[in-house]
Amino acid sequence: MSGDTIHLYTLERLTSANRCLSFTPHWMSYAMPRILQWSITVALAGFLFGFDTAVISGADTSLQSQWGLSDLMHGLVIMSMALWGTVIGAIFGNWPTDHFGRRATLIGIGILYLVSALGSALATDPYLFSFFRLLGGLGVGASSVAAPIYISEIAPRERRGALVGLYQFNVVFGIVIAFVSNYFIGFMDGENWRWMLGVEAVPAALYLLMICKVPRSPRWLILKRNDEAAAAEIIRLINPKADIAEEIAIIRGTESEESAKQHTRLFAWRYRLPILFAFLIAAFNQLSGINFIIYYAPRILAEAQLESSAALLSTAGIGVINLVFTMLGMSLIDKLGRRTLILIGSAGYLLSLCLIAWAFHLEDFSAMGGYGVPILLGVFIAAHAMSQGTVIWVFISEIFPNKVRAMGQSFGSSVHWIFAALIALLMPTILSQFSGGPVFAFFAFMMLLQLIFVLFFMPETKGVSLEELQGRLVRPTRREQAAALEPQSR
Repeated sequence: MSGDTIHLYTLERLTSANRCLSFTPHWMSYAMPRILQWSITVALAGFLFGFDTAVISGADTSLQSQWGLSDLMHGLVIMSMALWGTVIGAIFGNWPTDHFGRRATLIGIGILYLVSALGSALATDPYLFSFFRLLGGLGVGASSVAAPIYISEIAPRERRGALVGLYQFNVVFGIVIAFVSNYFIGFMDGENWRWMLGVEAVPAALYLLMICKVPRSPRWLILKRNDEAAAAEIIRLINPKADIAEEIAIIRGTESEESAKQHTRLFAWRYRLPILFAFLIAAFNQLSGINFIIYYAPRILAEAQLESSAALLSTAGIGVINLVFTMLGMSLIDKLGRRTLILIGSAGYLLSLCLIAWAFHLEDFSAMGGYGVPILLGVFIAAHAMSQGTVIWVFISEIFPNKVRAMGQSFGSSVHWIFAALIALLMPTILSQFSGGPVFAFFAFMMLLQLIFVLFFMPETKGVSLEELQGRLVRPTRREQAAALEPQSR
């Protein structure tokens, strides 16, 4: 029997028996305090992600007036530079994640955040400022690749959703803290924008000190460095009761000898399902209209004479609702499952978006004393936070095989950020041509398509090990199928 056949039959036998292809079949045997500590530390990259993304809002008008920039230059050089850095970081974040490791990449991300915060605060001209904001954006994009992967690879399958969800929670928490920080620093005299941006150096430095104490991913050590001894030590820390030889064999059993020798390509026919699912979940995340709501809703609500309530919703309201319902989503993701949360969120999306579109179509904003539309926007934010907001990074980090997980995470993250950038670029032009009705109706239609995807195509990954998911989602090549049938013909 060939080596390929042995590996395929090993995986097939384990999958069909529904055995746990993680470090143990019972999560209670894991060293959960240690795993939680590592997961929280890694998820702090998400806190810096959220803080770095939101903190610029407090410095918006001050920077434009200080350097006398036109609206176009202000948008391109100051406000959007971090976003384009994020796109670049997401596209290429898989390379350091695979070549240098998950932990090394996370350390590099911390350095980018620290240099970006200090450089932006001390910048003497808009071009130097945009360069340091670009560095911060690279950190944001790369963190959306490396952090979810690392946590998914050390977490027990029964707690993987909540632990990876810590990343999204920290993103939202970082946004809220940035708003609070900007509020208090705003009372300072002089160039207070420098303090707004520079204060990020404090959590960035703390993160750097903490992340250095996190171990490397055992799956990366085995599959990328062939270092079973180092991996065995970490597996033993994660689960003291684990059968080390068996766990290493299970991880190695996911790759045939032939595929292990070949150059890894993400866009291969065998990975078509994970690629399709990652693309759809990431695209629908932005086609829900979440960034449009956060960035442009105040402009639309001004048409309904709701400027004050819109401003409140855009800052404190959005932040609090987002945080509370992200926590709710984290508490439910390993109980109800990823697919169920997206179903619930789709219903909330459709209800809120359709009613808002109808209100703008009728130009009637008198419901609930004039607060109907802001309340519906709150429903939208809640639906997003507990569904797509909680699920996206968890789901993408789960569905790709060990060998191409970093590339798959990078692909899904890139799709997410490219759609976010396109919406940010196109929406001002669209809003100059259309009222809020058609825009909200478009997003509602996209959420109807998401509902169809979830109902008929999206797999449930709750409680399934990464290796078993690979067995379900990855389609073997014809040669591998023939090798699997070979013993039957004998």
